[in-house]
Formats: sequence, C-alpha cells, structure tokens
Amino acid sequence: MDDDELPALLRRAGDAVADALGPLVDWGPSGARDGQYRSDVVADAAVRDVLEGAGVGVLSEESGTHRLDAARVVVVDPLDGSTNASRRLAWFATSLCVVDDQGPLVAHVRNLVTGRRYEARRGGGATVDGAPLRPSGCDRLDEALVGLSGLPPRHLGWAQFRALGAVALDLCAVADGTLDAFADCSVDAHGVWDYLGALLVCREAGVPVVDAHDRELVTLDHAARRTPVAAATPALLDELLAARRTFGAPPPLS
Repeated sequence: MDDDELPALLRRAGDAVADALGPLVDWGPSGARDGQYRSDVVADAAVRDVLEGAGVGVLSEESGTHRLDAARVVVVDPLDGSTNASRRLAWFATSLCVVDDQGPLVAHVRNLVTGRRYEARRGGGATVDGAPLRPSGCDRLDEALVGLSGLPPRHLGWAQFRALGAVALDLCAVADGTLDAFADCSVDAHGVWDYLGALLVCREAGVPVVDAHDRELVTLDHAARRTPVAAATPALLDELLAARRTFGAPPPLS
C-alpha cells in the first residue's frame, strides 16, 4: 500500500466503526478493565478488521501494539469519548493517525454522531468534509472560548470554557474555529491515541499544539502520557501555556 492509499484506508476504518456501533444495544462497561466500555471493544474489533493485512503496524488504546517495527504504524483510538457515548452525549469519535519515520503522515478523525470527517496529510493541509479548516484567529485569553479536559484549580483567565469530553474532537474544534483553544488540566491523563490524529489536523490547519511540560507529543510508547495544549494563534498559546504551567506539573522520572 502506497501513501496515496492511506486516506482511503483510514476512511474505511472510520466507516467500519460507525457500522459496528449502529446496532449496538449494550453501551455499558465491558467488564474487562476499569474505564473500558463494550463500545470500545466493538469499535476496536472493527478497526482491526480493516487494518489487518494492510501492511501497517498498529498502536491501539484498546488492544495494544502490533508490529511497531513496520514502516508505517496506525495510532488508533477506536472510540474517543466512550463515556459520552455510554451516556448518549453526542460528542465522540474515532481517531486514526499513520506515523512513519518522519512523524505523523495522514490523519482521520470521524465524529461518530454527525459523520463529519477531519482529515489531514503532512504538508498537504487539513479539511473537514473536504473544506479547508479555518481557525478563529483569537489571540487573547480573556476573549477566548477554551475547551478543557480535567478541572483546573482556579479560573485561568478565559472568557468562557467548555468541558466536552473527547480530546480528539476538542482539538479538531480548535482547528475549525469552534473553540479558540484547548487545555488539558489533568496530570498525564492522555495517551498518544487521544490526540495524535487531531494534532496533525491542527498543525496542518496552522494551529500550534504542544505538551504543557515541553515533552515530545509524537511517541509510539503505549504507556506514555502527555498534557496537550492548543490555541488558534501563537500569542494565545503563549498566554494559555503560562496559565496552565502554574499548576499540575508531572512527577519527576524515577
């Protein structure tokens, strides 16, 4: 499979998840581990059925790693926002990102409620349903609508905030101008599958995304956790980062 075939592969995977979840009746806990829902398991199986035989490695939140030595590895969150899905809160997605030896190459984030597709290719821009993405251009925190994950200890200076519950979609909402910024206010709660597809979407749309503690966001370590922060403009990112860095530093490495 060459690089030009990868966007279609990711679209098929996203479609497979939507098809698999459509008839699902039991959206409750899987019983296999804390925090996992039956929908996570069903979504993961659907993605793996599409990716198997495509000649790619896989890093999935739900089923771990397979062939990380492959030239291209697909980082998968089969169902980002599964708690939302279990409560019928209409904000959850499938996120996929192909990584090669230069980093993120192709990304696909599909809103499983609306069907909207955020897609990006390294050096090729980012789109939503085929239309170019346009961030808001907001450059002041006191004028910004900020998406949050986790609870900060105090007001950080925004005009308004929203806690929506699906990091991939939250970040894509910064890329399309729905939100002005996003801040993870938890401490190392997010794996690479949560944000990597949306990271490429954001960067190709001109939205800077960084880790709050200056760590590399692109990793194929399943155990790694990061704290992503994004903003429509560099000026807004600087202001939001300064506020975010006043609390919640990660523990030192042992």
